[in-house]
Amino acid sequence: MVATCSNQVYCWDITYLNSSIKGQYFYLYCYLDIFDKYITGWQVFNEESANNASLLIRDICEKEKIERDQLILHSDNGSPMKGQTMKSMLESLGVASSHSRPRVSNDNAMSESLFKTMKYCPRLPLKPFNSIEEAREWVHRFVQWYNHEHLHSSNNFITPADKRAGKDINKLRKRQRLMELKKEKHPERWVKGHIRDWSPVTKVTLNESPKEGEKRNIA
Repeated sequence: MVATCSNQVYCWDITYLNSSIKGQYFYLYCYLDIFDKYITGWQVFNEESANNASLLIRDICEKEKIERDQLILHSDNGSPMKGQTMKSMLESLGVASSHSRPRVSNDNAMSESLFKTMKYCPRLPLKPFNSIEEAREWVHRFVQWYNHEHLHSSNNFITPADKRAGKDINKLRKRQRLMELKKEKHPERWVKGHIRDWSPVTKVTLNESPKEGEKRNIA
């Protein structure tokens, strides 16, 4: 699956957040656009269910004005992802579903990477959340930071919001020119003789197959 613009391919997953009540967790549902790495929708619930997931994707499609046969939604093989309620909702919205291959641990690597960024974020509280409202408030702040401040390496260090708005082209062009000027003044700093390629990322492939002779990296 290849995305050449926003709102073509999403991935999503659920991760747990610690609760101060022993044995109880809060569950974060998160939908990510693979092209610009923008979190298009999220919510924290008390349980995992296909019903919660279906209502959230319905709201996202309405907010993003997703038309029929426009979007592919990728996920792993969990029961909320493959439940009948979710399946029926996707069919009614005209959203195509994609699922990870059995026994392939890194087929939803972009969602896993997002959750790793979140759980290793210095902003994450050291103590468990005392309530679902507290968890939602923290996730809201994290999503704002991730979408609007985080210089994402997969976007060539452009924030997801800027890439989604098409601002990456001018920003990367200016960055390229600035580096060229610096190299002209101090060529000795560039040992390899060339500067980094600051071209915009125009194509993103979900789970691209490794080229012949290359090993597949495990996330």
